[in-house]
Amino acid sequence: MARVEANWERLVRAALRGERMGGGYGVPASGIAGNVPTSLGNNTHIDEVLRAADEIQDEDPTVARILCEHAYALAQNLDPNSEGRGVLQFKTGLMSVIRQKLAKREGGAIDRSQDIAKLQEFYKLYREKHKVDELCEDEMKLRESAVFSGNLGELERKTLKRKKVLATLKVLWSVIEDITREISPEDADKLISPEMKKVMQKDAARTEDVVAYNIIPLDALSTTNAIVTFPEVRAAISALQYHRDLPRLPGNISVPDARNSDMLDLLHCVFGFQKGNVSNQREHIVHLLANEQSRLGKLSGNEPKIDEGAVHVVFSKSLDNYIKWCNYLPLRPVWNNAESLTKEKKLLYVCLYYLIWGEAGNIRFLPECLCYIFHHLARELEETMRKQIAEPAESCISNDGVSFLDQVISPLYEIIAAEAANNNNGRAAHSAWRNYDDFNEFFWSLKCFQLGWPWKLSSPFFSKPTRKEGLLHRPHHYGKTSFVEHRTFLHLYHSFHRLWMFLIMMFQGLTIIAFNKGSFKTKTVLELLSLGPTYVVMKFIESVLDILMMYGAYSTSRRSAITRVIWRFCWFTMASLVICYLYIKALQDGAQSASFKIYVVVISAYAGFKIIVSLLMSVPCCRGVTNACYRWSFIRLIQWMHQEHNYVGRGMHERPLDYIQYVAFWLVILAAKFSFTYFLQESLVHIKPLVEPTQLIISFRDLQYQWHDFFSKNNHNAFTILSLWAPVVSIYLLDIHVFYTIMSAIVGFLLGARERLGEIRSVEAVHRFFEKFPEAFMDKLHVPVPKRKQLLSSGQLPELNKFDASRFAPFWNEIVRNLREEDYINNTELELLLMPKNKGGLPIVQWPLFLLASKVFLAKDIAVDCKDSQDSQDELWLRISKDEYMQYAVEECFHTIYHILTSILDKEGHLWVQRIYGGIRESISKKNIQSDIHFSKLPNVIAKLVAVAGILKEAESADMKKGAVNAIQDLYEVVHHEVLSVDMSGNIDDWSQINRARAEGRLFSNLKWPNDPGLKDLIKRLHSLLTIKESAANVPKNLEACRRLEFFTNSLFMRMPLARPVSEMLSFSVFTPYYSETVLYSIAELQKRNEDGISTLFYLQKIYPDEWKNFLTRINRDENAAESELFSSANDILELRLWASYRGQTLARTGLELMFFSVYIPFGNTFPMYVSIFWNSCSAVRGMMYYRKALMLQSYLERMHSEDLESAFDMAGLADTHFEYSPEARAQADLKFTYVVTCQIYGLQKGEGKQEAADIALLMQRNEALRIAYIDVVESIKNGKPSTEYYSKLVKADIHGKDKEIYSVKLPGNPKLGEGKPENQNHAVIFTRGNAVQTIDMNQDNYFEEALKMRNLLEEFSQDHGKFKPSILGVREHVFTGSVSSLASFMSSQETSFVTLGQRVLSNPLKVRMHYGHPDVFDRIFHITRGGISKASRIINISEDIFAGFNSTLRQGNITHHEYIQVGKGRDVGLNQIALFEGKVAGGNGEQVLSRDIYRLGQLFDFFRMLSFYVTTIGFYFCTMLTVLTVYIFLYGKTYLALSGVGESIQNRADIMQNKALTVALNTQFLFQIGVFTAIPMILGLILEAGVLTAFVNFITMQFQLCSVFFTFSLGTRTHYFGRTILHGGAKYRATGRGFVVRHIKFAENYRLYSRSHFVKGLEVALLLVIFLAYGFNDGGAIGYILLSVSSWFMALSWLFAPYIFNPSGFEWQKVVEDFRDWTNWLFYRGGIGVKGEESWEAWWDEELGHIQTFRGRILETILSLRFFIFQYGVVYHMDASEPSTALLVYWVSWAVLGGLFVLLMVFSLNPKAMVHFQLLLRLVKSIALLVVLAGLIVAIVSTRLSFTDVLASILAYVPTGWGILSIAVAWKPIVKRLGLWKTVRSLGRLYDAGMGMIIFVPIAICSWFPFISTFQTRLLFNQAFSRGLEISLILAGQNQNTGS
Repeated sequence: MARVEANWERLVRAALRGERMGGGYGVPASGIAGNVPTSLGNNTHIDEVLRAADEIQDEDPTVARILCEHAYALAQNLDPNSEGRGVLQFKTGLMSVIRQKLAKREGGAIDRSQDIAKLQEFYKLYREKHKVDELCEDEMKLRESAVFSGNLGELERKTLKRKKVLATLKVLWSVIEDITREISPEDADKLISPEMKKVMQKDAARTEDVVAYNIIPLDALSTTNAIVTFPEVRAAISALQYHRDLPRLPGNISVPDARNSDMLDLLHCVFGFQKGNVSNQREHIVHLLANEQSRLGKLSGNEPKIDEGAVHVVFSKSLDNYIKWCNYLPLRPVWNNAESLTKEKKLLYVCLYYLIWGEAGNIRFLPECLCYIFHHLARELEETMRKQIAEPAESCISNDGVSFLDQVISPLYEIIAAEAANNNNGRAAHSAWRNYDDFNEFFWSLKCFQLGWPWKLSSPFFSKPTRKEGLLHRPHHYGKTSFVEHRTFLHLYHSFHRLWMFLIMMFQGLTIIAFNKGSFKTKTVLELLSLGPTYVVMKFIESVLDILMMYGAYSTSRRSAITRVIWRFCWFTMASLVICYLYIKALQDGAQSASFKIYVVVISAYAGFKIIVSLLMSVPCCRGVTNACYRWSFIRLIQWMHQEHNYVGRGMHERPLDYIQYVAFWLVILAAKFSFTYFLQESLVHIKPLVEPTQLIISFRDLQYQWHDFFSKNNHNAFTILSLWAPVVSIYLLDIHVFYTIMSAIVGFLLGARERLGEIRSVEAVHRFFEKFPEAFMDKLHVPVPKRKQLLSSGQLPELNKFDASRFAPFWNEIVRNLREEDYINNTELELLLMPKNKGGLPIVQWPLFLLASKVFLAKDIAVDCKDSQDSQDELWLRISKDEYMQYAVEECFHTIYHILTSILDKEGHLWVQRIYGGIRESISKKNIQSDIHFSKLPNVIAKLVAVAGILKEAESADMKKGAVNAIQDLYEVVHHEVLSVDMSGNIDDWSQINRARAEGRLFSNLKWPNDPGLKDLIKRLHSLLTIKESAANVPKNLEACRRLEFFTNSLFMRMPLARPVSEMLSFSVFTPYYSETVLYSIAELQKRNEDGISTLFYLQKIYPDEWKNFLTRINRDENAAESELFSSANDILELRLWASYRGQTLARTGLELMFFSVYIPFGNTFPMYVSIFWNSCSAVRGMMYYRKALMLQSYLERMHSEDLESAFDMAGLADTHFEYSPEARAQADLKFTYVVTCQIYGLQKGEGKQEAADIALLMQRNEALRIAYIDVVESIKNGKPSTEYYSKLVKADIHGKDKEIYSVKLPGNPKLGEGKPENQNHAVIFTRGNAVQTIDMNQDNYFEEALKMRNLLEEFSQDHGKFKPSILGVREHVFTGSVSSLASFMSSQETSFVTLGQRVLSNPLKVRMHYGHPDVFDRIFHITRGGISKASRIINISEDIFAGFNSTLRQGNITHHEYIQVGKGRDVGLNQIALFEGKVAGGNGEQVLSRDIYRLGQLFDFFRMLSFYVTTIGFYFCTMLTVLTVYIFLYGKTYLALSGVGESIQNRADIMQNKALTVALNTQFLFQIGVFTAIPMILGLILEAGVLTAFVNFITMQFQLCSVFFTFSLGTRTHYFGRTILHGGAKYRATGRGFVVRHIKFAENYRLYSRSHFVKGLEVALLLVIFLAYGFNDGGAIGYILLSVSSWFMALSWLFAPYIFNPSGFEWQKVVEDFRDWTNWLFYRGGIGVKGEESWEAWWDEELGHIQTFRGRILETILSLRFFIFQYGVVYHMDASEPSTALLVYWVSWAVLGGLFVLLMVFSLNPKAMVHFQLLLRLVKSIALLVVLAGLIVAIVSTRLSFTDVLASILAYVPTGWGILSIAVAWKPIVKRLGLWKTVRSLGRLYDAGMGMIIFVPIAICSWFPFISTFQTRLLFNQAFSRGLEISLILAGQNQNTGS
């Protein structure tokens, strides 16, 4: 029984404690504390008690039992009925521990007195065991001396141990206190002696610094955090303290003893803000004030005071939006005069605003609503300030007390949540519900004050929407505000009407000129004046669209906005009628008539007026005049008519110089475009060449048609003209983007060259320019140093160079060490790359060994050659000096040998060295070196020196010392007898002394062993210089290491702001959203093999062979070690998982650097397992934490230099290894840098015990600076009803590695009302700090060397970048996934071109750069006071990032781009991943078209800036779609000419007339040369940064890898999703995944993904080309057809077969067979309820139809489907059976045949299961039907002229018709279902999918018969890997030699 109980006890312990190992590798210990449910309101204290029980379990089980019982009692008191989520399970488990664990009790009451005595006794023993007093004293001593002694690591360990011990003692004391309350005070005094009580209270006071805090310990003073000693922090804290002008706090308000009451306590009392929010904002405001003060200069004195300027800056930035809001309404702010505000009053308003913002939850997306709330609360605060004692504000009083959340925020949240629920998960029309923008814009007018204060909940604004009930009831909701996002393509015209008006009018003008043959006669002028009516009619259309697009917002919009819309409609209606009437009258009366003159006057006056208005509103210099005259009513009226006057979008014009730049840019583009449009291109017919053919075709009468013609009679052959001109018009509309692409590429190239990009593009360049790096580094990345200025001014260049090198060396060495830790370089390369400190006594600069390697031996050879050739000394030195690094190597050896020998020798030995060197220097001065030294004997000297250095670099011992003496004596012999001719006459006394000492054997006997670290390093370096014979010209060898060093060194010569000291730099946060991404590859995932037998690990070993070897070396394994050896060690397993995760595009890639700077925490034997579990739980963690490391290093060195601690610095060598342990450096870094990862469902993951939660906890444990924000969901029972509450929490790891809650802010409800990512960011943004915030996604990376430049980048906020200060700083990206495969290379090249050259031009000169989800740096205060760093409305803001850029620009922000700093970024590497990503982005752009932001920017930008904005946002996708539509237009035009026969008829007439122009027009070669131009940015970008040759080779290689196929395929992807989103909606987030690309994608999976987006459209294009081939007339024959159709065939085949060309093993026969089997199973599996689309064709088909939801969508689908009926109509008249008749009866007969086929399909689609009792009859009917069809076909062939070609023609006719019928049927699915035809339609759909699949599958199967095709495909896909010497063929063949079978 005892054994059973023991096992049960072990089981319970294992379940609750995780046995401290978590049951698996790397799972952190959770303990009992890890199971405390969050629904327990005070779970923090329970957690601490149980944590202490875990800690002391092994020391005293009885005490652990007492603590567990006390925790149970606490839980029982908090939730006696166990109503909270997880409480019952927790109590049950805890009771099991109490009963079964340590000391079982047999009933009876617990004697608390014994418990108290036991706890007190244990307290004494625990305290004595850990020597608490001695521990505290030792820590204090170390703290005072550690900086100088180098014992910072020991200090850190002492501090950690002290914190852990005192935390346990504090828990014991708190439990004793709680238990003593249960007994009488007299008994308690007897049990606890006064002395013991005093000791426990003293220990408790010592634990103040373990109270949870974020950055600055405000509620508990810290003795270990140096941040509280900073004067600026102390001044900021003091500034917030209570002052006499504030009313007294009520007595029930408690303040921690560690601090005084302050302003935020007052606001908490008055408005009922949450304590967590108050604490959070207290630190936030102190942080802002301290950082602003630090930029103004250091404070002095014991009680520093905050500067008035710092307060004013914080006040003006924080309330800038409120002030502008008041000015706009107009409304007087709560203060009468800002200048008269005191410093204290400003701070009070700032505190109030941030407390409102911090508790607003989702209302933070409504910045002007926050202004409204602030306005009213500030007025209430003014009333409170007049009272002597603070009282609660009336607006915040609730039944439960005072609550700002319940009374102010919750009513707003509830109505927003109700509207969000009305969007039907994003499927409802945008016009049917109010989004965040609608709510916010309600506060843009004085109408918002109708809401009153406190809220008038009866206001219509708060009315919740009602759903539609029944047919007669319409849904009701309060109207939208200002704008309605109707789903229509008309938004393209509405938003950019000026562009379309300009293009249409220019086309009209060019056409008129062309038709008049270029002559400007009266007729031409009269026709050109038709531009007037065109303009006003298009303005009239715009005014109509204004009215239509505003439908749904009239009830809520401002009266002025509605009046403007109506007034513009009336004006342009009248203007269009008048001008059109006058023009028609002028045409009728002639040019000499009065009506013509009146028209000219009217149109001239109107045009002049519009030009003047445009100039006044757009041109910057004129805009100033307009603003100055704004008080004039006439000017205000013109502005009001000209453009909208909303709160946003005002004053967006740029300064004159910027305006001139982008105007000139566009004038060049437009000149090129219109020249191209007007004149002839060889392969594209444009306006002028089409004039004569058009006139001829119009003049033709009685053209012969080969079908029954309805429309072309008596209309001048309009359809023929349309077929010729439509492609020209389409190209005219899209080629603006082509010309922009070319121009931007050229300008971007020139700008990049001006910025000196690509100057260092190779390892050779790094070697060549290395000696310039220290100077450049000091100029750009180092703060100014007074000593350097002195050296520079005095011209002491050698000393200056050495000084620069000494400052540069620590940073360079840290960069190199990080490369080694990342396995990019090996140990040998590390030693070669490290740079000496240059702090010793050598008078020269010591360069890294990779520059000097083998140079000594080359110099020796030169010296020997010079001796033989009798060259002079000067010639010898000249030859050596040609190679600067050879010269440096010789000089360094010369000086180093002297320094070493003089350091270890004394007396005569020292004298001997001086005399030898004196003789050499004398020979050099006399130029007798060649006669005095025998250079041929130099190898002997080198050998002896190597022997000496080799011995001296070892540890000291008697044998070694003796060997060193002998080696030096050997050196003496060689020097004297073989090498040097010594003249002793000059110093005969010295030489006599030396010879006497040698004779007596004591010349070198008193050798001092070199134990000094600096001298030892010098000896080792000399040994390396004299032994390394191999050249290091290719060091480092790794391509990534080379690239990083090249970019970093190149950036040192680029323009960037000068660095300020870390203490004065802007502070910033890094912000990363995380959901549930994979954290780290498990061993199972790494070893799991695909169908080819390939494991992920094996793949990585082959892709990164050099890094794999470096990794094995780092973990002390042999390079040829088998994987099985690695699996024998738990430590190696962890390292292996990490290494693999860093190489994949997992989240782990960003977590590596945590181990480099995290404070060392000893965890016993478990330490290696804790090193790196979660390095990928946040995609940005690895690189982003480099910022902290860089700041610590920079701060530490600056402090060393500024405080003149050079000697301590040199002695301890702390800069290289221990700077992380400096308390001041860490505190400074924490004050300037914060990293918050918002793990939205971390609480849920933790509750479910998921591995991701354990990894997150471990990440916090290993990194003290990381903060995790998450949403905690607490479920409980209140008043008998289930209740769910949401909290936004910030946690960090405590000293025991567990979560420590810092702040908890209750939310008004579920925060996810809109898009997930922005909502996730919004809930956690309150925990960010600083002036700036950098947004980092999961797939991004960073590098230490780039982190060094962050403070330079932040200074850009203060630089001049235009009219407005920068609000977003754009950062360059490097796509690190380009080498994985050819697809990855294509994507990388495309993305790199966009994020470098493209962004460069967008920022300058175009001034339209937005935020594209890149690692941009936001002006944090600017954005958090204006709605946040993204928008979150459902679906419309699915591309949430770019809306941050829109919002910033509209609110007078300025977005810049900077390329001297870069951040890594991963991209999708498989075709399916890329397609999903591009589909997501294209769908997001489709939604942008509908948005108000696009509309406002398109309306409010000046014309040229609007052009830039259009072509770089939605214009790109529209032009992409137009490119595809142009192909369709062209081919359908050719099909019309072919099927109607009119093309042949016209060609015959052209031949008769011998009209070449007409022949050319009919035989246009539609080659897409324009596609080549779009590659220009990529090519020029490569030339700039890689060189001409490399760019050429890369481009040609990409062509051989079929990059054109890939980009053509992507064209179809973007077109499909962009167009479908605007037509039907359906944009959504598409998870792409970022796995490796070795997995073969099955045929069915590709078919499902691309069927509707590519395959259907590709087959349609192919069908058009076949129709034209069969029935078209081409004057050029086969060659003419090929030239005409080759680009279209290329597009069709690319769309059909690209998914299989780029599919690994796509042409392997076995795979093809398996794919066919899988595809047929999927196709014919009928599915059912719950079956997914991946399993059944029917389920997939239903999913594909889900986007057609609305009546409008059904109509549009029907209209688009009508095009498929033209095939049947045309083909039937070309059949032999119907010729030569063109009667309409022929067409109807074809329909009758089609009807018969449809009936036949219905018969064969009858379900046997439905007719189970009529199986025989069913078979008979099907047999008869088949016989009838065959018989009818035979009769038709015999009795008519029906031929076999007619049968084939019937297929061409009926297949598209059937598809058209099918498309219409699925569009009207509800009606078809009611008719009972849905099953037949579904059978027809399956038939078509089967047919399409076979058309695609058969060529693949045929190709798979030939093995060489599969081999070629492998080469095609993985050429990048082959170029790096990889073995992809082995990978894909499955021959995994590493792991075995």
